[in-house]
This record gives sequence, structure tokens and C-alpha cells, in this order.
Amino acid sequence: MAATEHPMHALAAYLPDNAFEPVVHYVHHYKIHLTVTRKRRSVLGDYRHAAGWGNHKISINGNLNKYEFLITFLHELAHLFTFEQYQNKVDPHGTEWKNHYSLLLQDFVAKKIFPPDVEKALQQSIKNPAATASGETALLMVLRNYNTQQRPGFVIIDKVPNGANFITENGRLFKKIGKRRKRYECIEMETGRHYSFSGLAEVKLME
Repeated sequence: MAATEHPMHALAAYLPDNAFEPVVHYVHHYKIHLTVTRKRRSVLGDYRHAAGWGNHKISINGNLNKYEFLITFLHELAHLFTFEQYQNKVDPHGTEWKNHYSLLLQDFVAKKIFPPDVEKALQQSIKNPAATASGETALLMVLRNYNTQQRPGFVIIDKVPNGANFITENGRLFKKIGKRRKRYECIEMETGRHYSFSGLAEVKLME
């Protein structure tokens, strides 16, 4: 199945220590239909507002580490707060959403739920939250240290030296050229075409 509905006690397995009770409070108070999904490449989480007599819906990828799972939940919860206050009258990731997300992050950081390195990285998100995960590169690089499943032989492109060759998950061979703003320019060896990659993309470095 693509998604799994978890009873509240099972949700604790996805969350850091001391996060379960405040998260469950929000789930019950706002009548959130929370689902845990398999890995999705394009998003870490998703929010759908209540329609008619239905519930608010939040889905989160189940392959995330505990800190990333919690941060993703807060990101989506900020969408719920924004909808409750403004309906569809504001931009999805506009100032209103940023304010709600920032306040949620401040609250959970104050609870001392996150380890020091994650807490430090979150300070930038509190000051100016990014709309997407790709905009939180520094934070995501810190969060990667807490992944319970590491794939042998794979590294993120940020760690690949310029000029080195690497293979993507679908078997295509590339050479890393260099950084262009926030992404890395790479050339596909077979076609000569240029592509840009997120620094967090996992690839297999060629010896």
C-alpha cells in the first residue's frame, strides 16, 4: 500500500523523544487525518485542507528520520494554520505561512527536542523559512547525519569532487562540473547534455 493510517501510539516510533504529546495534541485538536506514505521523490509531506465536513489531511514520507519527520509535520501544520486563518486568500508559502511555520519551529526548539547541530541549523529556517526542502540545503545536510539507513557507496553530490564521474540511481553516467548558484552543473557522458542537480541528490561515485 502507498499509505498507512497509524493509530496514535504507533506514531511515537516516527517522532523524537518528547515530541509525541504536542504532535498528538495538534492532531486531535484540528482533527487531522494523518497518514505515513512510502518514499516520494518530489515531496516529503503534503497538506490538504478540510472540505465540507471532512478532515484536514497531512501525509508524511515514512522513510524520513525522526527529526526530519517532525520538521515536515510542522511545515504541513503551518499550512493548516494558514488555511484556517486566511482560507485560499494568500500565497501557499507567503509571509503568512512563514510566520506560522517560524512560530512552530521556535516552540519545538524551545522544548529541546532537537540535538544541538539540528537546532543550530533550524535557526536560519526560523528567520526565513524556505518553501521547499531544496531551499533548506544546510538543514537537510545536517539531518542526513541522523538517517538510520545509509546506502554503501552512495554520497550526496555536494561531496563529489569537481571533475569526478558518478552514476545516478537509474544508471546514467555523469561528470560533475561545478556549482551554479544553489545547484550543481553536471554533464551526461553519453549525450553531452548538461543537467543541474541538487547538492543533496544521492549518487554512486566512480572509482
